Amino acid sequence: MTKIQNPVLRGFNPDPSMCRAGDDYYIAVSTFEWFPGVLIHHSKDLVNWQLVARPLNRVSQLDMKGNPNSGGIWAPDLSYADGKFWLIYTDVKVTDGAWKDCHNYLVTCDTVDGEWSEPIRLNGSGFDASLFHDNDGRKYLVNMLWDPRSYNHPFAGIVMQEYSHEEKRLIGKPKVIFEGTDIKLTEAPHLYHIDDYYYLLTAEGGTKYEHASTLARSKNIEGPYELHPDNPILSSWHDPRNPLQKCGHASIVHTHTDEWYIAHLTGRPLPTEGEPARVARGYCPLGRETAIQKLEWKDGWPYVVGGKEGSLEAEGPQMEEVKWERNYEEVDHFDNDTLNIHFQSLRIPLTEDMMSLTAQPGNLRLYGKESLTSTFTQALVARRWQSFHFDAGTSVSFEPDTFQQAAGLVCYYNTENWTSIQVTWNEEKGRIIDIVRCDNFAFSHPIQGSEIQVPESVEYVHFKVKVREHIYKFYYSFDQETWHEIPVAFHSYKLSDDYIRGGGFFTGAFVGMHCQDVSGMDKPADFDYFMYKEL
Repeated sequence: MTKIQNPVLRGFNPDPSMCRAGDDYYIAVSTFEWFPGVLIHHSKDLVNWQLVARPLNRVSQLDMKGNPNSGGIWAPDLSYADGKFWLIYTDVKVTDGAWKDCHNYLVTCDTVDGEWSEPIRLNGSGFDASLFHDNDGRKYLVNMLWDPRSYNHPFAGIVMQEYSHEEKRLIGKPKVIFEGTDIKLTEAPHLYHIDDYYYLLTAEGGTKYEHASTLARSKNIEGPYELHPDNPILSSWHDPRNPLQKCGHASIVHTHTDEWYIAHLTGRPLPTEGEPARVARGYCPLGRETAIQKLEWKDGWPYVVGGKEGSLEAEGPQMEEVKWERNYEEVDHFDNDTLNIHFQSLRIPLTEDMMSLTAQPGNLRLYGKESLTSTFTQALVARRWQSFHFDAGTSVSFEPDTFQQAAGLVCYYNTENWTSIQVTWNEEKGRIIDIVRCDNFAFSHPIQGSEIQVPESVEYVHFKVKVREHIYKFYYSFDQETWHEIPVAFHSYKLSDDYIRGGGFFTGAFVGMHCQDVSGMDKPADFDYFMYKEL
């Protein structure tokens, strides 16, 4: 029997919604402000997973221009019923303050990698919505209920309302079916009808280190719900030494081999030394990831095999192992007419006036747009950090004629936290290599006065970043043979949920290519390749 090695989805892949269609298994995860929206991964054995679809790839389905950092797609819900896939998703428009302005939608498709339907707007009363298909054919939407009143707790419980597929709308009145526990912050509801009971699985405690999964059951779908005797069923808050932290926000699947598994959010902190274990849980630059644990049933309740804190290694199901070939090249030379599925853009699709794979064959061309601090129109193509040790690099042909134009390689968390090595312009030196750091919206130029002049004869400037756990460093080359290290070390922890404004953001570190031209001249940059190599 093959063991499950956790996390099964490494790097920013949070809020897993796992479902089964026959003997195929799928996990949908949150993408927040990254476009296309929602990532769907496929497995035949729960051990090996492959990214296969990004269903929200049209502005008519997902319009995030101007969305705040960590807004956008929160906690999608993927289900399979009536011979097709159903996807519920929340587009969050406001994240700070008393309100969480959000819109919950439904799209469907016969296959996960097909063209998904135009969205049906359902409600906006709260986020983390999911669709429950009951045994009698009726369907119900459940979501957390947001209360903006200052004298109440904002998480007002789990609300349920019936959905009519014939009318394509919610019907009847919404009803609060579960108010949560004293852990508070009750969200991420998933309903299951198993034997005589309805089981309601929720997330509680927030999505930091106190995160947990709470389970309750009732013989009546509207409740009242009784709590699991050893609630929460999943949490690592009690075990600061566990390598999987932040365990919570989960979903359950019953396999075709009559076994039960739970997919859950987790985070792996950078190692901390010399600090008390219970105090210094650390930082997770890879973001929140997805792990899978086996469940066992006792007296009508599921328990996590091996302990509620979650394990790096879990017992796999009684299935034949099916491995996938890697679906990206370590060096992408942009020889295809579409971008690799692992690349994403920010908030909006990259239309022809922003990106081209044909204008300079064998190159990715980006037309300079707004700055890396913009929440509207950035010309940026990036992929996740998925390892604590990797090299990434690119080469760029760029001819700026003003300091308002820049193109290069960026390590990026959000508009307030990034570091870029780039080709730009200096009035005295001409074309130069410079570094710009944005640290919680504080800007600096770490090599100010020592910018590197680019020889006139050089067309492509090569950039590389080496990420080594706590530290990352940049390198440059004019011939791809002789590399020069920039003598500045940058801290990986500053590209983590736990660092950004002191915590509370939800994505993870990316590395990618960008071109900005705030002069408005749309100066293009050509990128000859992109390299991502885990060590």
